[in-house]
Amino acid sequence: MGLSITVGLLDDQARNDAEGLVHFRGAFARLSAALADGGVDWHEPEIADPPAAPAVSAHFPYSYLYHLRRVFVLAGRGERLTPALETDAEQYERDGRKIQDETSMFASHLLCHADNSGYYIPVDFDDPLFLPEESDVAGYGMVGSSQRLLAELASLAPSLGIHLDADGTLPAAEDSTLADLEPGSPFETEKIAWHQLYRACRASIADGKAIVFL
Repeated sequence: MGLSITVGLLDDQARNDAEGLVHFRGAFARLSAALADGGVDWHEPEIADPPAAPAVSAHFPYSYLYHLRRVFVLAGRGERLTPALETDAEQYERDGRKIQDETSMFASHLLCHADNSGYYIPVDFDDPLFLPEESDVAGYGMVGSSQRLLAELASLAPSLGIHLDADGTLPAAEDSTLADLEPGSPFETEKIAWHQLYRACRASIADGKAIVFL
């Protein structure tokens, strides 16, 4: 099993799954209502006519997301980075406790999000949102900002050897390199997760649509 990330989910469902479209329309309605109760005005845009292909549709193992969170925490603490696949089990376990410590600060949009469900929305708010349980919002009610997630990814990029332009955009050549990484290259799993999340953030902000974890 692995994590699926989609920007433009309703368009995808309209093209491929009428029953799924009904389900996810309801899920977005619950999300918008819960956000409104917390003072955040956002709605998933209407489906294109004809429905467009998803702006982003990606899939990778859950472990890749955890590996990315690990290097994000280590980089934030100024500690030496090692690829997860080259780190011994004892050190990896110690690093896991550091992730827990940083997550408990409830400040990072990358860390404070469910692994396998939930949303990032294109609204710029400082800290992750924690919607009440009764709102029945996927991802245990944790909602992140696409803008804040993008900023966190940009801050991590130099530590992974990813080169962004001065305005934070990913040059075409760098994008191509990340899309076709050599198997076994340093930080391969972390870069795959970084790249797909970066693409999702850019599409979410440009189109006004949520990043959906499934």
